[in-house]
Amino acid sequence: MTTEAEQPDVFDPFRQFFSLQRDVLVLSLAMFAFSLGFQMTTRFLPDYLVYLGATGFVVGLFATLGNVIGAVFPYYGGVISDRVGSRYALTAFGLLSTIGFGIWLAGAFVPPVDLGVFVLEPWIWVFVGLLFAQGWKSFGIGATYAIVKQSVPPERLARGFASTETFRRTAFLLAPLIVAVLVADDLMPGFLFVLAIAVVFGLIGTLTQHFLYDASADSLGKEFEGIRRIVDDVRAMPDPLRPLLVADTFVRFANGMVYVFFILVITQVMGIGLTLSLPVVGTVELSPAAFFGVLLGIEMLVALLTMAPTAKLAEYTGLKTVVGLGFFVYAVFPVLLIFAPESVPVLVALFAFSGLRFAGLPAHKALVVGPAKQDAGGRVTGSYYFLRNLIVIPSGALGGILWEFASPELSFAVASTIGMVGVAYFVLFGEEFDAYQ
Repeated sequence: MTTEAEQPDVFDPFRQFFSLQRDVLVLSLAMFAFSLGFQMTTRFLPDYLVYLGATGFVVGLFATLGNVIGAVFPYYGGVISDRVGSRYALTAFGLLSTIGFGIWLAGAFVPPVDLGVFVLEPWIWVFVGLLFAQGWKSFGIGATYAIVKQSVPPERLARGFASTETFRRTAFLLAPLIVAVLVADDLMPGFLFVLAIAVVFGLIGTLTQHFLYDASADSLGKEFEGIRRIVDDVRAMPDPLRPLLVADTFVRFANGMVYVFFILVITQVMGIGLTLSLPVVGTVELSPAAFFGVLLGIEMLVALLTMAPTAKLAEYTGLKTVVGLGFFVYAVFPVLLIFAPESVPVLVALFAFSGLRFAGLPAHKALVVGPAKQDAGGRVTGSYYFLRNLIVIPSGALGGILWEFASPELSFAVASTIGMVGVAYFVLFGEEFDAYQ
C-alpha cells in the first residue's frame, strides 16, 4: 500500500534540487539549462527564418525537418546511450546541441553563397543548426518514461509524470519571458543575444553532465539490431495503445501543420505588439515578437498551475477524459487563433486556453507507458513515438504549402479539422488504463 509520503509530489523535484543530492543536481541542472536554450530559440526561429529571407513554404520545410529528427533521433539516441554509456552520450548530445545553437547564431553573419547552379541563402544554416541542436533531446525519452513507471505505483502514474514535467517546464516559463525582454524593440538584433545565451546554457549543461554525472552504474550494450528491432517493438506494442496512437497521430499531424506559424500569426499576419504602463519605468512598447514571448509565458504559467491538479483529477475521472481534453485543445486552438480579432485581451485568453493542452500531458504519458510490462516501458515508449513521429513528418511541409500558396486561414482550418478527427476517434475508440478504471 502506498503511503502519502511515497506519493509523487509536484514540488519534489525542487526539494531534491535544493538538497544538492549529486544525481538530482546534475540531471536537474542539465534539464533546466537545455530546456532554457531550446525554448528561448526554437519557438522564435520561424520569425528568424523570415528575417533571413525564407518564405512560408521554407518555414514549413523547416518544421518537416524537425519532424524527421523527432522521429529518428530518439530511438537511435537510446541505442547510442546503450552502447557508450550515459555519461559519454549525455556529453556528446549536449555538445552537439551547443554547436547547433552556435550555427544558428553564425547564420546571421554569413552572406549568401553563389554556387553557380543555386545560391545558399543564410536561412540554410538554420536547417543545418537544427540537425545539431536537437542532439540532447534525443537522449532519455524512453528512459525517463521507464524510470517513472518503475518508481511510481500504477494508479499514481499521472502524478509521477506531473512532478517531472513541472520542473522541466519551469524553464519553459522563464525562457520566452527572457526573450521578450531582449527583443522588446524588435526581433533583431536582440535575438542574436538570445542565441548567444543559448550557447552559454548549452556549455553549462554539457560541462555539468560530463564532470558531475556518476557513470559507475552505466551498463553498455553489445549489439544493435537495427530496423528489425524497431519492427519487432512496434508489433509488440500493447493493444490498448493502438487507438491512442491513431488519435494522437491525427492530433499531432494537425499541430505539426501550424505550430511553427503561431509566431508568424502574431508578428506577420496581425503585427500586434503590447503596450505596458509600468511604475517608475513608465510606458513600454513591446514588439510583436516580444508580445509572442509574453503569450508563451502565459501559456506555460497556466500549464504549470493546472498540470498537477489535472493529474490528480485523472485519478477520479480516468486518464481518457483528461487526455481527450488535451487533444481537444490541441485541435481547436489553430482555428481559434487564426480567426481571432487583433485584440490583446483575446490573444492572452487564447494562449491561456492553449496552456490546458499541457495539463493533459502527464495523463497522456501515463496512458502511453501504463499498459507496458514493468521492464519494457522504454521500448514501448520508443516504439510509440517513433511510429507517431514518422507519420507526422510531412505535416510541416503541407502546412507550409497551404500557408504560402493558399492562405494562412485555410492552413489553420484544415489543421483543426484533422485534429478534430483525432479527437472524435479517441472518444469513440480510446481505452482507459486499467489502474484508473
